[in-house]
Amino acid sequence: MKKKISTKKAPEAIGPYSQGIETESLIFLSGQIPLDPENMKLVEGDENQIRQVFKNIEALCEEAGLSLNHIIKLNVSLQDLGSFNLVNEIMKELFDEPFPARAALQVARLPLDSSIEVEAIVAKTI
Repeated sequence: MKKKISTKKAPEAIGPYSQGIETESLIFLSGQIPLDPENMKLVEGDENQIRQVFKNIEALCEEAGLSLNHIIKLNVSLQDLGSFNLVNEIMKELFDEPFPARAALQVARLPLDSSIEVEAIVAKTI
């Protein structure tokens, strides 16, 4: 079983991919950059970009009837690892323990010159 996850509350795909794919037990969310889904423009400022990415991910989780706390794995790409501590602080606000497993890397460039991109794996049951 492979089902598409899609919502207008998160940015539409800007390429040949789905916002998310649901399987029997897991949901795989495509990398989200800090686009405002209403105007498809990047929000400004590092903190706002981090918060927007998680808002987009949360909208996709909600479309599947789940929450951020169903996320079991995050892959975080940052243009500058100097934002790493800010990502940690925002995640502490948004997630309950146990926190998801996570990788965080600095990359040379992200789509639309965004400062952050996050992809997620979501468990349908916890």
